Amino acid sequence: MGPSHVTVDSLTVDFGGLTALGDVSLSIEAGEFFTLVGPSGCGKTTLLRSIAGLETPTTGGIRVAGEDVTGEPPEERNVGMVFQSYALFPHMSVRENVAYGLQFHEIAQADGERVDELLDLVDMAGLADREPAQLSGGQQQRVSLARALAPKPDVLLLDEPLSALDAKLRKRLRVRIKSIQQELGITTVYVTHDQSEALAISDRVAVMHDGSVEQIATPEAVYREPESQFVAEFVGDNNVFSGVVSDGRLDVGGATLPLPAESDHADGESLALAVRPEALSIEGDGPEDEEGSPTDCTELRATVETVEFLGDAYRVHCAWEGHAVVVKTESTEPPEGEAVLRFDADETRTF
Repeated sequence: MGPSHVTVDSLTVDFGGLTALGDVSLSIEAGEFFTLVGPSGCGKTTLLRSIAGLETPTTGGIRVAGEDVTGEPPEERNVGMVFQSYALFPHMSVRENVAYGLQFHEIAQADGERVDELLDLVDMAGLADREPAQLSGGQQQRVSLARALAPKPDVLLLDEPLSALDAKLRKRLRVRIKSIQQELGITTVYVTHDQSEALAISDRVAVMHDGSVEQIATPEAVYREPESQFVAEFVGDNNVFSGVVSDGRLDVGGATLPLPAESDHADGESLALAVRPEALSIEGDGPEDEEGSPTDCTELRATVETVEFLGDAYRVHCAWEGHAVVVKTESTEPPEGEAVLRFDADETRTF
């Protein structure tokens, strides 16, 4: 890892008798795109607002660019904030909204030059004289981004900035935000409940749950190597089977499943085993050896209940020994009725 640009040290935030954040610590590198992801109420927005100075920690500290800002007001922290609600001034033009923040900061360039530079950066140069009511949601969010960037902040904070937009626009705008972040090299902390968004744009992801951080890792590691059952179930689809270890296998009640070869669990130990839908194949769609027969995989005889067509794949909902199992397949249309599901035990995770 590189040098830390934002450091959160043992941060706790209490609201009355409710603990929104409990002893959270993390470090964000300079120039990193760092995303906080988790379900509603997990504490991710409280953490972001604490970094911004909009929430007062009960205990713990925050450092930005080496300076302790724990007790500093928001205007003294040199951070830029983009809100979910855009928070633009309705009576001001696009140009005036972007220029508004500059009156509180000393910028080397003339204000007009800085505003033009930012409007060009967010592809809004041709709409500088319009008012917010004349803009689409995506355009308003880009103006909000330009305004946050105007005073050249040390850190850019984004609180679910795309949640009010339609799915197609979200994807386009998140690519643009990532591109701008890379071009400027600005340290960015991004909050979202959308796991696919977090995986797509982040350098690292912090998965949060009940006011604490469950795992911090690259998007690939969070998806492929979850460190807890919560992360496995929250990030992407997962089939999770709970049971007890018996004779080197997992007894899930009336049936057993193999454990990964490298696992070392004693008989009687309670475990959860997770299998990604794409790690499962369905009969006629599985891996084959050179002779054309199935490879040495575990087989589950299941019943196909529902098939969803996703455009580029199928999501197949099956029943096996009283358990719901989801398979994702991208090849031929899955069979109806009885089916054989196959997976490699070494592609599973245990918790």
